[in-house]
Amino acid sequence: MLQVKDAMYPVSCPLRTDMSLVYAVETILESGYLGLPVVDTDSIVVGFLSEFDCLPHLLRDSYHCDSHVTVETLMQKNPLVVSPTMSIVDLAQQMALDKPKVYAVVEQGKLLGVITRSMLMKTLNEALKQCNAVA
Repeated sequence: MLQVKDAMYPVSCPLRTDMSLVYAVETILESGYLGLPVVDTDSIVVGFLSEFDCLPHLLRDSYHCDSHVTVETLMQKNPLVVSPTMSIVDLAQQMALDKPKVYAVVEQGKLLGVITRSMLMKTLNEALKQCNAVA
């Protein structure tokens, strides 16, 4: 059975609570994801910041040409996280219900990586191709 750890990707640069909006947005954009987990100094996931969370503040702050907002102010404080041993099928069913598109993968609270809908789709598609090759 495929598990989240089989499809997840590591996060090379998670967000920190004291990051500025500008740096956080640059980090999110460079990651290629729609958002990133926020970690403390021990790599414990304490939040999640998405493009959706940033956009209103970017609009306002760029208009006024002033920003003093930090990630801690903007982040979702109860992020959705999944275990690396969770079944991909279970997570795919969860994501099919219009849940967030990016989940932090954690073990004992520590960030291991992220998993997205597209990562799940890729892994499930590879599994389907293997079925077709055998049939």
